Amino acid sequence: MSSQIVLFDAPGPKARRRHAILTVVGIVLALGLLWLVIRKMGEANQLEGYMWSPFVTDPDVWTQYLLPGLWGTLKAAALSVVFAGIFGLVFGMARLSASRWINLPAGVIVEFFRSVPVLIMMVFFYFGYFATSDLVSAQNAPLAAVVLALTLYNGSVIAELVRSGVFSLPKGQSEAGLSIGLTPGQVLRSIQLPQALTAMLPALVGQLVVVLKDSALGYVITYPELLNAAKTLGSAYANTVPAYLVAAAIFIVINYLLTRLAALVERRLKRRGGSRPVGLEDAVTEVGPGVPGGVTSRDA
Repeated sequence: MSSQIVLFDAPGPKARRRHAILTVVGIVLALGLLWLVIRKMGEANQLEGYMWSPFVTDPDVWTQYLLPGLWGTLKAAALSVVFAGIFGLVFGMARLSASRWINLPAGVIVEFFRSVPVLIMMVFFYFGYFATSDLVSAQNAPLAAVVLALTLYNGSVIAELVRSGVFSLPKGQSEAGLSIGLTPGQVLRSIQLPQALTAMLPALVGQLVVVLKDSALGYVITYPELLNAAKTLGSAYANTVPAYLVAAAIFIVINYLLTRLAALVERRLKRRGGSRPVGLEDAVTEVGPGVPGGVTSRDA
């Protein structure tokens, strides 16, 4: 008998008609909202050619504003991804430790930084430490605050992905390792963790989108990223709305490419018949008091 779990029945004729009606209504509302936005922009002269012409006639718009802002965004995102990956791997393994002196403090740290909004951390690190200390220069203080905040938040999410990825593996993985004389720690490092990282790849790539978008919050602490560059551009050329729209389009294109990359990685993993990809919903699922793969703290 198939083990597939059916979550809901296929919709009948009435449900299909209802779904079709709701779809049409949603499309009409979306088009109406788009028309209203375009109309308001037209009334405010935001659609006039002189508002948009600098983007195609003046190279300074790109070389002095948008491209440096984009570089700031990508630099902060790249540094945050590297440090968050290291943080997540270390604390994810710490959460899987059999020692309560290790997994309990790691759990507190991970849950704390997952709960605090990224913007609050950026403001706290910048005004509370980096702007008043000699650890980094005044020029690099905004970058340090942005990277540290993104690292702690996204690293905590990755730590949960590591933990849930190991827990998602079949129990026989750990039993096979223990049967050949490996210790629980060796089983975790040599058998379970490599498979968990493979299963986590789609979710990890998807987390890049979150890091890239959240880097725009550095605007609040004057970090020269893309959103800040769009604001400065709008003030210099008196075309604030078009500048923000162009910046939004750049964000959308980059995030779309990252999303497609995540989908490509997931498809390749499925074709290889690897472990089930792990998502963020798995990271908040409690698996029980044991440590991964059915090895309890007592066994460890």
